[in-house]
Amino acid sequence: MNKTVVIFDMDGVIFDSERLVLDSWEKVGEKYGIANVRQALTDCIGVNIRKTEEIVYGHYGKDFDFEKYRKEASVLFHEYVGENGLPVKKGVRELLQYLKENEIPVGLASSTRLAVVEEELRQAGLYEYFQVVVGGDQLKRSKPEPDIYLMACEKMGVSPESAYAVEDSHNGIRAAYSAGMMPVMVPDLLPATEEMYEKSIAVFDNLLQVREFFMKQSQS
Repeated sequence: MNKTVVIFDMDGVIFDSERLVLDSWEKVGEKYGIANVRQALTDCIGVNIRKTEEIVYGHYGKDFDFEKYRKEASVLFHEYVGENGLPVKKGVRELLQYLKENEIPVGLASSTRLAVVEEELRQAGLYEYFQVVVGGDQLKRSKPEPDIYLMACEKMGVSPESAYAVEDSHNGIRAAYSAGMMPVMVPDLLPATEEMYEKSIAVFDNLLQVREFFMKQSQS
């Protein structure tokens, strides 16, 4: 793994947060009688807030009060996190520590707003592992477009071809693949499809397996 970097997505990879988002939206849907809200928001996994709004309008029309419902769902999400903390995915700390000990630079490219990303990483005690952090509000085009990964690679001073991307979502894998990176998928809410296997260099069940993969790569 000489002259390479590893760039992570956050939600669904670092944190088990996407389930909490869907649960929060589902409660809002039940309150206001919004049909199929969990499925609608599942279609938004891996994209930024602007793309999420576009997808939701596609489901419910332009009259849908997206901002009102989003704020209510956000309050429910943060109430849960405030009481219980944001759950960290299995193997996160072990993988990040391995990369640090082996001096492999680490970045993060999340569709979530930068301020939220940095706050959540700090609260979990993970911020210091990342040399570069990019948020979805720093660019116009969302995943599955490659822009966020291209920005992260540029900030880290590496070519996309020498960078791994660790992703859980279909849109994230598409973005990394389009950027010319080496996508590694660890599925969360969405299972790996034939397309995902074609676009990924490897698919694993958890981040402990990703650590084993990188250990083998360093020995080859």
